Formats: sequence, structure tokens, C-alpha cells
Amino acid sequence: MRRQIRTLGWTILAIATLAVAVAQAKDSGGNLRYSITVSKFKNEASWHGRWNVGDGFATMLTDALQQSGKFIVLGDTEMRGEALREQDLAATGRMAGGKKAPKIGRMTPAQLLVRGSITHVESATAGGGGGLSFKGIRIGGKGGKGEVNITMYLVDSETGQVTASTKVVGKSGKRGLSLGYHGSKLGGLRGDLAGFTKDNVGKACQDAVGQGVEFLAKQLDSIPWEGSIVFAKPDKIIINRGSREGVSEGMVFKVGSVEEIVDPDTGEVLDTEMTKAGKIEVTQVKEKLSYCKPLDGAAKIEKGMTINP
Repeated sequence: MRRQIRTLGWTILAIATLAVAVAQAKDSGGNLRYSITVSKFKNEASWHGRWNVGDGFATMLTDALQQSGKFIVLGDTEMRGEALREQDLAATGRMAGGKKAPKIGRMTPAQLLVRGSITHVESATAGGGGGLSFKGIRIGGKGGKGEVNITMYLVDSETGQVTASTKVVGKSGKRGLSLGYHGSKLGGLRGDLAGFTKDNVGKACQDAVGQGVEFLAKQLDSIPWEGSIVFAKPDKIIINRGSREGVSEGMVFKVGSVEEIVDPDTGEVLDTEMTKAGKIEVTQVKEKLSYCKPLDGAAKIEKGMTINP
């Protein structure tokens, strides 16, 4: 009987602890997402194998970021440039109009930029069958080993400053990464993935990609996240953040007017100060916006105010 009571007590404590954790996660904003784009990684290692290691790594990293679910992943610099050219062409009036025509001013801006360099590649790959088709090139092989050294930077697109950097060493044959981007989960590069995993430089890049995504995800807690009030009535408030940004029902945000503290010598924003107007709770979530109800300060909350977790 005592054992049952003790077990019940621990169960109640565990449930209570979980409830508090969930409430804290909702109040803090949870896993809110940022838009990110990956630039080309330069091959500074002078390695010239059967495939472009810089392009391949950027492709793998983009796909791994998308599969992680922690970011709003945008196309790379080249693809975004192509999209801009399509918009410019549509604006000339020489293309068919209508709802499908790309419109200027609709492209999602990147809050975070990732770039880097391949600084060292070591490859000792024996021949083999199968392989992967990438840009018309076949990759394959068995035996030997592979290693890639990569320097990676995370840049704030608003200021252009490097917010974090790391050096990653990827090695073939390494296993057990928590994100698990191995084998069929690699994505990005399409074709005979079983053959690709036999290419030692490819396997080393897989390892490096997993480390890179873990590094980038860890930086999110130190990056300020904010949104705006786009509609405000005493009984209904709409914010410009939705499921795409990781918002979910029950999340609580503080609302207020924000004043930037600007360096008069450089024009750089040194800090921001929020004058709190109230708090809101998310009641309904759509892809790019969310409906909220005021918890306090309803009369003070206005369109254009800033929200913070």
C-alpha cells in the first residue's frame, strides 16, 4: 500500500513538473523560428574530386536545416537572385499577368545568413560501383577514409555582423549525431544515396552537416525574436507571426512600444527599450499570422506595437 502511495506521489509530482515546464515554454515563446539562407561555401582547400565539395555541402546544409524544423529556410543566394529576375521580368508587362505572376515586394527577407569555407579535405577512396548523380557527375567508391574541415559563420542580415562562428571537422564513418542526417535522411542531393554514403568525402560532409545544424540551432536562444501587432481591437488582436515562425496556441507575448537607442557617432543601434502596454495570448494560429486575446492592457494595445516572447 505504501509503495502504491509513493508511486502515486511521484506520478503526481512528475505531471505537475511537466505542466510547469509546458507553461514556461509557452510563456517564453517556445521554439520560435527565424528565416535563414545558406550562401555558397567556398572551396579553399584546393580539392578537386568528382564533385564540387562547396556546392554539395551548401545543398546538404540547406536541406538539413529544412528537415530540422527549427528555421524558415529560404533559397540560396543564386535561387533568390533568379526569383528577383523573374519579378523584374513580370513587372515589364512582357509576361502573362494574373495571380500566378510573381509580384515585387513579396519575397521573405532573411534574418540570418550562413556562409563559410571548406578549408581542408582529406580523401582516400577506393573504386566502387553505384554512386550518386549530382550535376551530371557520378560519385561512388569503397574503403579508405575522408575528412573535411569547415569554417562556418552566422551573420545578422540587419547589421551585417558575425554573431557566431565555429570550426567543424567532419569524418567519414562517424555515427550517433543527435540530428541523424545519415543515409536516406540526408536529402538535398538526389539519386543513389546508398552509393553516396560509400563516398568518404560525402560521408564526412554528412557528419559536418549534422554538427553545423546543431551549432546553428544552439544560437537561437541568444537572438532577439519579435513581431508586430497588425490589427487591434479590444476583443481581438492579430499579430504578423504564425505557424511558419513556430507560434502555437496558448503562447503568451508581451506588447509595447519600442524605442531604439542609437549611437550618434555611427548610427548603430546600441539597444532597445520597450514600454510595456500589456500581454496577449494566442488563441488561433494560421501560417503567417495569429489571432490573440488580451490578458491585460487591452485599452493600451495598438496596431504597430512590438511583441516579444
